[in-house]
Amino acid sequence: MRLVLASNNRGKLAELQSMFAPLGVELVRQADLGVGEAEEPFHTFVENALAKARFASGHTGLPALADDAGLCVDAFGGQPGVQTAYYATQFGYEKGDANNVRALLEQMRGMASRRAAMVSTLVAVRSPEDPEPLIAVGRVVGEIAPEPRGDGGFGFDPVMFIPEFGKTFAELPVDVKNAHSHRGRSAQQMLSLMRERWF
Repeated sequence: MRLVLASNNRGKLAELQSMFAPLGVELVRQADLGVGEAEEPFHTFVENALAKARFASGHTGLPALADDAGLCVDAFGGQPGVQTAYYATQFGYEKGDANNVRALLEQMRGMASRRAAMVSTLVAVRSPEDPEPLIAVGRVVGEIAPEPRGDGGFGFDPVMFIPEFGKTFAELPVDVKNAHSHRGRSAQQMLSLMRERWF
């Protein structure tokens, strides 16, 4: 089965391709099919993921999978949330992973409460009008490390410290990270839903 991935993020594509391999699903980036980015005007991961999935499916005629994910910091009332990718821009930095990490560490300097969650919401639709989208949510709670550690992953992985491993996501081997990350958890749920409903 061919699914269009409603994202142009190569990191997400690589992670999700390996996770969906057991189903025999081929994920194709929307950009490779000439599809631009959908608008994400909503304040929740699920609404934005659904909008992206419907947009990609509508422009390609293929079933679509969308992921809306982000970092929710307790001390910031759950922010940056759906604005995670643009976090650094509100502090005068250009958009980018390294700047996001830098801005986060600057904003958290001296804070005792460093609890945060990485959240991934996956939505899959068979068509733009699919009345029963599949929705899976993965969540991992950890702490924001005082400085980046590790070379793997992307986004906030270098500062997302996971107490059960004693490491950041960026320090974990890829297979361990994929099995235990927020995206790994949502992908496992989505695989189960697809097996049950679509295959």
